[in-house]
Amino acid sequence: MLSMPFSGETTSSEESLWSSSPACREMESKVSEGGLNVTLTIRLLMHGKEVGSIIGKKGETVKKMREESGARINISEGNCPERIVTITGPTDAIFKAFAMIAYKFEEDITNSMSNSTATSKPPVTLRLVVPASQCGSLIGKGGSKIKEIRESTGAQVQVAGDMLPNSTERAVTISGTPDAIIQCVKQICVVMLESPPKGATIPYRPKPASTPVIFAGGQAYTIQGQYAIPHPDLTKLHQLAMQQTPFTPLGQTTPAFPGLDASPPASTHELTIPNDLIGCIIGRQGTKINEIRQMSGAQIKIANATEGSSERQITITGTPANISLAQYLINARLTSEVTGMGAL
Repeated sequence: MLSMPFSGETTSSEESLWSSSPACREMESKVSEGGLNVTLTIRLLMHGKEVGSIIGKKGETVKKMREESGARINISEGNCPERIVTITGPTDAIFKAFAMIAYKFEEDITNSMSNSTATSKPPVTLRLVVPASQCGSLIGKGGSKIKEIRESTGAQVQVAGDMLPNSTERAVTISGTPDAIIQCVKQICVVMLESPPKGATIPYRPKPASTPVIFAGGQAYTIQGQYAIPHPDLTKLHQLAMQQTPFTPLGQTTPAFPGLDASPPASTHELTIPNDLIGCIIGRQGTKINEIRQMSGAQIKIANATEGSSERQITITGTPANISLAQYLINARLTSEVTGMGAL
């Protein structure tokens, strides 16, 4: 584990990985001499397992990283497959934090290899989230800047061609040894400082994971692993849906709730469903989705599969009652599929 501060003389017989690296010491002196010490914010995109490694047992690892680097390290909330880790502070503090993260990931790789038959050690990989308006400067004319960064640091750098969903940001993937990654991040910081973002940036916010839902005894539960967790918001939705007459003949309007306007305005709701479960919603030749459309009275559109995504988006349009009923029927299909596979 990293036990020493980034700068200053070591005060222990055991030098940390960071302070014992000549390349890192050299970079530290260059940064302080170059007067680059300004406040900057860097955003990282991490999977749940990576975030768990950074947080550590009872939050001890991230606490240590904050204290030793002097950087603010914030981790986005939510039950999401991906999380955003925001690192803010003077550039020297950011480099210290990145060093600690890179070495922690290398430690994780080494530990995982002890239980594996793999012979070649995979590189450490970090994904930065960068405003798309700054990516041109990072790539450079004809790819000259990114080539220069790759050659001078020894790290692999890839800038995603597409923006992250519902944002104006792109993922920049860096992989290599911890030393190469730290030097690469330093150069990327210089580019970002020299070329500030143009216009407003819409930050990427990871979507929550889609979890199957089961209804029992008028209560809604979300399936998490082998357990059913009570979900009060979905229980209200379930109760709302059950007030409807499900089998409304085509061409007739669904009855309105008491006290509501006879024709509530149509609205739209979006769901994301894992690819491996979409088949049970569509059914053979679309029979199940057509049944759900007829029973709910809602318009339901399923987006085409996108390359690299493990989820499909479903858009439901109709009155609040139509939408809630469609959601209920979709969740019922998911539940029957999941329980059929023995998840409970």
